[in-house]
Amino acid sequence: MELSGFGERLAKLRTRKGVSAREMSLSLGLSPNYINKIENSKSLPSMKNFFDICDFLEISQKDFFDEDSSNPTMVNEMVTEYKRLNDNTQTYFMEIVKELNRSK
Repeated sequence: MELSGFGERLAKLRTRKGVSAREMSLSLGLSPNYINKIENSKSLPSMKNFFDICDFLEISQKDFFDEDSSNPTMVNEMVTEYKRLNDNTQTYFMEIVKELNRSK
């Protein structure tokens, strides 16, 4: 992922969470324009700030770089709920998901 891709991904995830760049920056205890600079490809976060950003977005660092997942927070929530199901229900659920994908 290039610098511009990093900023674009951050903007997409932040927007999905429904917060402004300024709100996110201030929530992280950073300068008001910190997130804006990253999203506009003017800088990259430090490793610590990247971890804090992921915590704020409620995603893993791996999820951040998984561009195939437009809503990693929901995917993580779905996996958590899926794990709570018994084996038979998991199998049934999987068949439903496969059928939904076939009917796209």
